[in-house]
Amino acid sequence: MERKDYISDSEWKHFMSFSENLETPCVVINLKTIKKNYQKLKENFPYADVFYAIKANPHEEIITMLNEMGSCFDIASRYELDKVLKLGVSPERVSYGNTIKKAKDIAYFYEKGVRMFATDSKDDLKNIAQFAPGSRVYVRILVENTTSADWPLSRKFGCHPDMAYDLCIQARDSGLIPYGISFHVGSQQRDIGQWNDAIAKTKYLMGSLEEEEDIKLEMVNMGGGFPASYVTPANDLSEYASEINRYLEDDFGDERPRIILEPGRSLVGDSGILVTEVVMISRKNNTALFRWVYLDTGLFNGLIETLNESLKYPIVTDKDEGCKKWGEVVLAGPTCDSMDIMYEDYKYSLPTNLKPGDRVYFLTTGAYTSSYASVEFNGFPPIKTYIMK
Repeated sequence: MERKDYISDSEWKHFMSFSENLETPCVVINLKTIKKNYQKLKENFPYADVFYAIKANPHEEIITMLNEMGSCFDIASRYELDKVLKLGVSPERVSYGNTIKKAKDIAYFYEKGVRMFATDSKDDLKNIAQFAPGSRVYVRILVENTTSADWPLSRKFGCHPDMAYDLCIQARDSGLIPYGISFHVGSQQRDIGQWNDAIAKTKYLMGSLEEEEDIKLEMVNMGGGFPASYVTPANDLSEYASEINRYLEDDFGDERPRIILEPGRSLVGDSGILVTEVVMISRKNNTALFRWVYLDTGLFNGLIETLNESLKYPIVTDKDEGCKKWGEVVLAGPTCDSMDIMYEDYKYSLPTNLKPGDRVYFLTTGAYTSSYASVEFNGFPPIKTYIMK
């Protein structure tokens, strides 16, 4: 795919003008793209409530805009909660979606007015009952067949449906409101069928609880997982929406519960461009077939999702236009850590006349870049974010 497949000529021209004098490395976010993505999500899932997963990109201007558009928010920590409350988000539109939390943090959320909590364990549920009495809880189940996701999420989070069944009973018996079931099919999930399996599991679990324990759950939280386009293009969101709606119809019919989506990457991923500069170019011996291109950002300062080459970002350079000679490269970061290599097995081809000082642009970097960056490894400051309107 070419640059034009990701960003139009007019948008690219605007971006280049905006970023020309910015010091690298930095991430430039286009708010208009996020607004368009949110509107498209609501058009394709008119029956669903959107809870933006702010861990994807917690920039205040993104939160403010989505709040004004009516989005709710999936929160992972008290620090994220403080941020959204400061920006005017009502606690009634917040879900504490992290299943791993301290008792004092549960109490803090409850004190601030949050009444919806995720859980996947007995101990966590006990803490919620003690420190957030009467709250609504939803239980996250394991979705095991997620090998088709670039970034699987079901090893650390969730529990077996049998345990989820027991947790819903525990919630009821401890004075909480067993409210729903959640799952996550994995970040950057391209196999639409994974939602079918997860929805079917959820329906069976909900039916069993109602029939056997008279517990009627009201909500299904389908998490995120909708992909953004990296080197491998993503299917259009409408294709996912059409199939998922069919799965919901097949399993729930006219008794569809409240549906929650927690998009992160699909909302903000394609809104960002990470701007880097070539620090040095070298070859490891006189007969090496490829160059090592060292950039002023790397694994620890915005590109952590290149770990194990999980995500492959579209890359553009200053020298692409009119270039007639290209060569394979290894791309590495600037730190004194031998792990700071973004791409070694997967070889990008970059212009052979690339030199130190030239800029390299990583597209589709609006999600999980600046929010994942280290604070001061090797003394490098956190990567800056600039908002382009």
